[in-house]
Amino acid sequence: MNKAKLFLILPLIGMLSCGKAKTEDKGEGTKSETVSVTIKGSDTVLPLAQKEAEELMKKNSDVSVTVVGGGTGVGLTALIDKTTDIAMASRDIKTEEKLRFAELKREIEEVIIAYDALTVVVNPANKISKLTREQLEKIFTGEIKNWKEVGGADEKIVAYSRESSSGTYEFFKDEVMDKKNYATDVLSLPATGAIVQAVGQTKGAIGYIGLAYETKEVKQLAVSYDQGKTFVEPSIASAKDKSYPISRPLFYMFDKTNAAKVKVIIDYALSAEGQKNVSEIGYIPLN
Repeated sequence: MNKAKLFLILPLIGMLSCGKAKTEDKGEGTKSETVSVTIKGSDTVLPLAQKEAEELMKKNSDVSVTVVGGGTGVGLTALIDKTTDIAMASRDIKTEEKLRFAELKREIEEVIIAYDALTVVVNPANKISKLTREQLEKIFTGEIKNWKEVGGADEKIVAYSRESSSGTYEFFKDEVMDKKNYATDVLSLPATGAIVQAVGQTKGAIGYIGLAYETKEVKQLAVSYDQGKTFVEPSIASAKDKSYPISRPLFYMFDKTNAAKVKVIIDYALSAEGQKNVSEIGYIPLN
């Protein structure tokens, strides 16, 4: 529908409704096109991207942003298929993904927008407050099956994980489990919020989440990467000073040929206001 037709059919209701048009006059012969950007991928990045999209659209009526989760793998597949403008990611691009982009002769830009302290959580009723990396590895590979084996109650461990399309799943496997495979009885859930809910409702449960998802429904654990000599709790402060061992960057990724279109999103994410949103959501800003 062109603009001339809009004026013909809307004169009586123009005073009653207000919405964002696709174009708006900026003076004689000048129109400003609304930029529509789709962001898809990591559930870890999701709450930050949603917050920043909302704030950006309040400031700039010429920008429309759609944000969808599903996991890092989902976002990168969408980037390959050209069904998203920006992929949210909580891990680096895998070798096979790099090869796929190379086959398509496409260059991908990776921009770090924040940092996260990956948080291991248990049910609040669990008396365990700390675990070593080695104990976590054995729990998620199935070697340790009862909490009494790590100083807890005589109770079966119920381990929850993100599904394999998740960047957090990959990061935890690489950095915590020493690249070993998850046990077959580890329960995979499609979203981080579902892990929070499941661990909060299951007495013997354990799982891992992004720092921004931490709530009173679950209890976060201190973690040791030096065989139990030093245990550090996840926090913005411990991630900033790098004393917490399971920290990672969070990314926006996009095709370099699309750089002009997504520039407004990237610039806002890296701006002082965008980085303030990072802190408010519960992640670690770049500076």
